[in-house]
Amino acid sequence: MVVVGGGIGGLAAALCLAARGAEVTVLEQAEAIREVGAGIQISPNGLRVLEALGLGEAFRDISVRGQAVSLRDGRDGREVTRLDLMRLDDAQSYRFVHRADLIELLARAVRDRGVAIRLLQKVYNVVPGPMARVVMCTGDEVTAPLVVAADGLHSVARPALNGAAEPFFTGQVAWRAVVPNVVDHPAEARVHMGPGRHMVSYPLRGGSAVNIVAVEERGGWVDEGWSHTDDPANLRRAFAGFGGIVPALLDTVETPGLWGLFRHPVARRWHAEGVALLGDAAHPTLPFLAQGANMALEDAWALAVAAMREGGPRLDLYQQWRRDRVARVIAAANGNAWKYHLSNPLVRGVAHLGLGVAGRLAPGRMLHQFDWLYGYDVTELT
Repeated sequence: MVVVGGGIGGLAAALCLAARGAEVTVLEQAEAIREVGAGIQISPNGLRVLEALGLGEAFRDISVRGQAVSLRDGRDGREVTRLDLMRLDDAQSYRFVHRADLIELLARAVRDRGVAIRLLQKVYNVVPGPMARVVMCTGDEVTAPLVVAADGLHSVARPALNGAAEPFFTGQVAWRAVVPNVVDHPAEARVHMGPGRHMVSYPLRGGSAVNIVAVEERGGWVDEGWSHTDDPANLRRAFAGFGGIVPALLDTVETPGLWGLFRHPVARRWHAEGVALLGDAAHPTLPFLAQGANMALEDAWALAVAAMREGGPRLDLYQQWRRDRVARVIAAANGNAWKYHLSNPLVRGVAHLGLGVAGRLAPGRMLHQFDWLYGYDVTELT
């Protein structure tokens, strides 16, 4: 079997397939398996996959356990309400990790399983069939009974299965950066909310660093991608009205990444003969629920179960198991941005008051509204 893409989803899929006895090769276009990105959040539903793959202890060593999600008024840093993640038991811990550290962990596990990783393999096309074909930009071809397209937002396999589809700009851009922890940031995700913008921060690497994702509403954007950089002065200017720990964190930003946030429909077809889409290739999501990596981990497990069924692959089951769930996750993520960006002072004041009251009177209920998300266990699929 062949996996296209050496990111979190692709490596997890290779590991899940190899654990079930498949001979797997990963094709990665880069010259090395590495990730230069920033922090990600692994919630209990994603952690269950890592645990089932035997990586739980190693993952805990490279991640920070999140104690809370704290929603804060951006102007003065005052806490509006908080979700106490310590109410989750140890088996449901919520973790913060640098993407590069998780990639390294998965890559090491994949190689230990005997999976071959071929670098500098830029894919031009994927052709379904009894022996699916992966056509390289060099003209070379690789064939396999199953090709897993975990090739991300700009997947070459997605249009082969679904035709071309144009994403649309959401009217929001996001900066990201990893900075030194100069504010003694606690082990919690802080969402600093303001008119037309918000910033999320949380610690990484034993608390020595802080991950920042800052989102601003904007009228236009040209290119979609993750590789743009920006002048940090533009980021600081956008959040000049914010208080609390925000100014101190932004003062340490040197070269932030900048990307436009686009919305893509969930793919209509996730599979064809000998081909399956996984992760962002099937269902890109906005970063307002921190579920991109978690959905890819869930996909990897479900796909391996469906592909390695006794009696033959059942890729239709894979889509059946996954599509409605990821559609619900994406809808929830889409709905979060406006809640953070309330511009009308009266509406914002009322909303923050309501959140504060709910958090004080029914803290458990605030947390359990996410039971459908965090309580799900894809590893129960067999």
